[in-house]
Amino acid sequence: MIDYFALALIHGLLALAVIRLLGRAALDRDPQLAEDGEKPKRPRRRGRDA
Repeated sequence: MIDYFALALIHGLLALAVIRLLGRAALDRDPQLAEDGEKPKRPRRRGRDA
């Protein structure tokens, strides 16, 4: 019985954490984009020498 309770408790807490994280407004904004007003630049890749 305690095993089912422990599993339910842990899964419930994990689900609550995911719901709270997904509800944050910070996930809707990119701080770098808001500061510069431009898209963040990707680093250049180095080509391999053939």
